[in-house]
Amino acid sequence: MSASVTVRVPAKVNVQLAVGAARPDGFHDLANVFLAVGLYDEVTVTPSPDGLRVTCDGPDADQVPLDRTNLAARAAEALAAHYGRTPDVHLHIAKDIPVAGGMAGGSADGAGALLACDALWGTRASRAELLDICAELGSDVPFSLVGGAALGTGRGEQLRTLDVGGAFHWVFAMAGRGLSTPAVFREFDRLAEGTDIPEPVASRPLLDALAKGDPDALAAAVSNDLQPAALSLFPELADTLAAGRGAGALAALVSGSGPTTAFLARDPESAEKVAETLRLSGTCRAVRTASGPVPGATVLSA
Repeated sequence: MSASVTVRVPAKVNVQLAVGAARPDGFHDLANVFLAVGLYDEVTVTPSPDGLRVTCDGPDADQVPLDRTNLAARAAEALAAHYGRTPDVHLHIAKDIPVAGGMAGGSADGAGALLACDALWGTRASRAELLDICAELGSDVPFSLVGGAALGTGRGEQLRTLDVGGAFHWVFAMAGRGLSTPAVFREFDRLAEGTDIPEPVASRPLLDALAKGDPDALAAAVSNDLQPAALSLFPELADTLAAGRGAGALAALVSGSGPTTAFLARDPESAEKVAETLRLSGTCRAVRTASGPVPGATVLSA
């Protein structure tokens, strides 16, 4: 058995997030087009004589829960329970994905911990078993394991991989505070009350744009049904979106449930121009550039 295992796992951006009406179980049916982008957390697991514990360093590490509510801890417990063992591991998260930013940072840590524990313990879980555990942990966790590009249906956990014809270049602006995903969905429900909400379906022009690697066509097709709710709860995000559009971004949208905002650029040089304008705009806390698609959770060392 290895002394430690490190897994790298990417952030995501939703290039389409179509949201259906609330279901009886409280979730919403989604048509969620994920794109994994090159901002990463790394999860390292080592055997722990003191039982399960979690540590974290990096930007926003002070906002990461270090108890059993952390998705990485829950992933270790779930895999251990599946194989009838105790989750006696130290999970260390090197955090670089924004916390509470709508980029699936917590989900990434869950997928990373699951893959790392599987390698550490030699449980040799099948891909299907890992994806089933991911789905139990949360709607975005399966995609964090898979990466690339995919359409998520159901509550987002049922994945179909998508072809992508090239790299897409993004700028991400981090807000000064977080947004709760459940709160954004509650606001979506409030804003939609009394209206007919259509069944969520993937946009054919958007899927074609991804397959062709065409940033202009993708820009014309991106959408996020949660954006009005995020803006209702966090109106200042409108200023960030306007600043990025003014800097020449092809498209600007709230990433997932927010509050991170995402800007599609034509090429790396355009992305740097948008990023510099946003840094100087005073409308956000930090700015990062990344491209995608990139692979999902990957074992770096074992």
